[in-house]
Amino acid sequence: MSIKEKLQPVKDFFMKGGKRNLIIACAVVLIGAAVWLNWMFFSDNDGGYDYVGNNGMSGELDNSKNPTNGGSTDAGTNDSDSYFTTAQVSRQRARDEALEVLNAVVENANATDAVKAEAVAEITKISLEMEQEADIESMLISKGFEKCVAVINGETASIIVKCSETLTPAQLAQINASVYEIAGIEPINITIVGRK
Repeated sequence: MSIKEKLQPVKDFFMKGGKRNLIIACAVVLIGAAVWLNWMFFSDNDGGYDYVGNNGMSGELDNSKNPTNGGSTDAGTNDSDSYFTTAQVSRQRARDEALEVLNAVVENANATDAVKAEAVAEITKISLEMEQEADIESMLISKGFEKCVAVINGETASIIVKCSETLTPAQLAQINASVYEIAGIEPINITIVGRK
């Protein structure tokens, strides 16, 4: 059997499903990966204070990344404000790019109904996550946290809150309860980062 004959089933598969539909499906997968990678790179808290527990309930405030004294300065406040603003803008930009590609898939006349349905489902999921993130941020700010950024990705959540000291177990419990109440995400799947 020649190589051409061995590759014929693969060629038939692409011809039957259509190259364009395969490319659209791959684009949807790549967008999801891009959103995840964007969050992973963007959340690299250089110069920050990490408070990340193994289950969202315990951990230590790590000052090793910023060896300056714990005193508050205007520059530190501006850096913190800038961090939270940048985090929100970066999150929104990634979501906007994903929604733009997914909307293009839905509007593509050559896309199959199955691919369009998958794109619509992903749009709905992203919209729900955006609403839940806004609700979590509002709730945590109403509970006394000065600033907050929530990022939900499926069954996981990353919550970044502004804090001047180590987060207390009561504060961690508040955050976990709020996320669970709004998004139904278990505390084991919640990463909490405290940032000065």
